[in-house]
Amino acid sequence: MTENTPANNRYEAVVVGGGAAGLSAALVLGRARRRTLVVDAGEPRNTASAHLHGYLSRDGMSPAEFLAVGREEIARYGAELVRGRVVDAAGDEDFTVALASGRTVGSRHLVIATGLRDELPDVPGLAERFGRDVVHCPYCHGWEARDLPTGVLATSPLSVHQALMVTQWSKDVRFFLHEVNEPDLTDDDLRRLAAAGVTVVPGRVAELVVTGDRLAGVRLTDGTVHDREVLYAAPRPVPDNDLLLRLGAEMRETPFGAYPVIDERGLTTVPGLWAAGNASGFAEQVINAASRGYRAGAAINGELLMADLDAAVRV
Repeated sequence: MTENTPANNRYEAVVVGGGAAGLSAALVLGRARRRTLVVDAGEPRNTASAHLHGYLSRDGMSPAEFLAVGREEIARYGAELVRGRVVDAAGDEDFTVALASGRTVGSRHLVIATGLRDELPDVPGLAERFGRDVVHCPYCHGWEARDLPTGVLATSPLSVHQALMVTQWSKDVRFFLHEVNEPDLTDDDLRRLAAAGVTVVPGRVAELVVTGDRLAGVRLTDGTVHDREVLYAAPRPVPDNDLLLRLGAEMRETPFGAYPVIDERGLTTVPGLWAAGNASGFAEQVINAASRGYRAGAAINGELLMADLDAAVRV
């Protein structure tokens, strides 16, 4: 579908999303001398966090700095980046990609690295503290919250796992059942919570108590206040999978949303269509997302090389 696209708007690869996964794919493709375009809407999932952690050599770097460095690196190798949003895409193997600006580009391969957004629990005061003393991932925030009086907000029975994990960083953990009824906890859940020293608190959370711009406690609907300095609250992940659906990628349902069926490289069931980062799965931390992007970029370069050689042989 790209034959009629002007040459300056035709690319070997278009990457939708300029986070860790998208920039990593673009870096590999740029270094492979592939004409690459990254379309970035500028809505990173971790924008609420002051620092990223667990990324060797980048631990403690701010997400904004991390992305700024990534953009500089891809530019060194000729990969283009535009601020904008992809509103439509069509094709397979050869793709036509429409931007909100009205620009249309063609591409032989398309990488979807649009990530996901976090839908926060509806508790007064929670959204304002998210990324500060309301957090969701102990691997991202546990060290900084170590040994503090800690709460875990239950939004589903899966929250039991989160409460158990958090005890690796704090031994003062209270598990607020909130949206989970106590009978919904299994005997194994209760035994493990007791063994880990977690205090189970029935009842719904009414609001967070904040004093001097710091979390001070959790108030239940019965008026009881539990002094807490950090609260873990798992958001509901909402994958940004609209383009994958439009392009006909096969999806798989998970407890965390619908994600594309991909091979080990990130190729979806649509030829030439790739997924990386949180567009490919819920649990991709920054370092994993970058790895996914790298693998997709290297695989795309190999696919392009072999396709061109096969075409030359047929001439």
